[in-house]
Amino acid sequence: MTGLLNLLEVRAGVEGDAFIGNASGPEGKRAYGGLLAAQSLAAACRTVGDDRAPTNMHLQFLRGGNAGESAEYRVQHVYDGRTASARRVESYEHDRMLTTATVSFATELAGPEHGIGAMPHDPEVLPCTGPPGPAPSLPLDEFDIRIADEGSGQEFVRRMWWRVTAELPEDPLVHMLIAVYITDLYGIDPALAVHGHSMRSRSHRSGTTDSSIWFHRPVRAGEWNLLESRSPATARGRGVITSSLLRADGAVAATLVQEGLVADRVAD
Repeated sequence: MTGLLNLLEVRAGVEGDAFIGNASGPEGKRAYGGLLAAQSLAAACRTVGDDRAPTNMHLQFLRGGNAGESAEYRVQHVYDGRTASARRVESYEHDRMLTTATVSFATELAGPEHGIGAMPHDPEVLPCTGPPGPAPSLPLDEFDIRIADEGSGQEFVRRMWWRVTAELPEDPLVHMLIAVYITDLYGIDPALAVHGHSMRSRSHRSGTTDSSIWFHRPVRAGEWNLLESRSPATARGRGVITSSLLRADGAVAATLVQEGLVADRVAD
């Protein structure tokens, strides 16, 4: 099992619908939000039948965790119907709640479809940039990440192409978990970029506080995927990011909205 797959695997806890997610390390660093989100989704999926798949997840980051500590995920059954289910998931580190999430599931139904276009560029011609800044908690040797920013001010757009270079199983849930995991990478950065700043420069207090994702179509994590992000507004020390996750064939696989802290640092 690769390092990435090991991180996304949750194992049964001591009692009930409780699950344990592995720590990424390094000890003492802040836990990566994308890992908490992906493990929350993995835990919720362990409690529903194979006939239904996630349609959306809404997650709040309440406290920061330690990247060197494993997290416990406690799942509550909110609803189970003929074609839909809902779960609430809370993550804990030594009984300190870190995140709370709701996940909706549904069986697949026939209906009209749109949201199929084309990739704006060929990622193969772009340089391998890696992430927008340091990411010590991520197994970056298993990802190919290429970033191309465009525009300035309120016209700023971040395009982050990504794919997994390690061998992956066919299970579509694994590919969905990887998408949730990687799409939080410097997710709030576009809100600062509009103003000529970045998370990497640490000019402001920043970090994701709330994340919502709607799943439209299956993702293939071993193929090129594009996360295209914009920031429509920042105010009161908070910024909002809206993103589309496009597959290699141009189809929109998911829609994301994130809120994050983008506050001035207070001088000592």
